[in-house]
Amino acid sequence: MPALSLRLPEDLDHRLEDEARLEQLPRSEVVRIAIVDYLARRERERFMAELVAEANTAYADESIRRAALEMAEAGMSASNEGLDVVEGHKSGGSRSTRQTEKWWK
Repeated sequence: MPALSLRLPEDLDHRLEDEARLEQLPRSEVVRIAIVDYLARRERERFMAELVAEANTAYADESIRRAALEMAEAGMSASNEGLDVVEGHKSGGSRSTRQTEKWWK
């Protein structure tokens, strides 16, 4: 495993020491965990930025926007039908509880 040497401001070094003591981990393990978390967060942020940029580009195209809205409306209809069945407003579900009883109990 490659080694890394770095200089920390004194206050950050104290915080690192406190965290390592609280977690009962070596300082190097706390630093490894922090780096992994940071890199994962940055990767997610970049992915989301790319996703938003792609969605904005697609939404600017009228035909893509219309198709997306149609798909969303179709999905809402299917979701609402399933919810109606579960809540007992519509037949078709295999609901064994009484109408007044909540489905999550």
